[in-house]
Amino acid sequence: MANNIFRGAIADNPQTVSLPVAGAYTPGSFVTASATALTQATAGTGRLFLLSNRDFYSQDNATAYAPGDTGIAYRLRPDQEYQAQVAADTYTYGQELTVGASGRLVAAATGNVVVAFFDDKAKAGAAQTAGTLCDIVIANAYVKA
Repeated sequence: MANNIFRGAIADNPQTVSLPVAGAYTPGSFVTASATALTQATAGTGRLFLLSNRDFYSQDNATAYAPGDTGIAYRLRPDQEYQAQVAADTYTYGQELTVGASGRLVAAATGNVVVAFFDDKAKAGAAQTAGTLCDIVIANAYVKA
């Protein structure tokens, strides 16, 4: 099974962190890392990581980690391409996104930290259900004016 959370070239594989997950999180959600655990992010602030699947365990992107499992999370850099979970909404190509509830991306409003851009041409303009994986590009984080 191929790991399809990271969408870039094999030569550009991102670095990862491996820590126990604090809850039943699914791949494609944003998390934060402490010295001991990965915890689901609920805002676009702080150092963010993107939870991956454990492809060496044949974990697909719909299967949640069990609390205490060792999770694999990507260290994010601007301009990297990933699939990430979005909240229920309709998104446009290039739309600014921030992290909302359940570690899912939501449309960034004025004053939010923009962490990514919607990059899924095939899904742009169509209503997405909560937890849908969509193509995104990591932003060089900034506060939306």
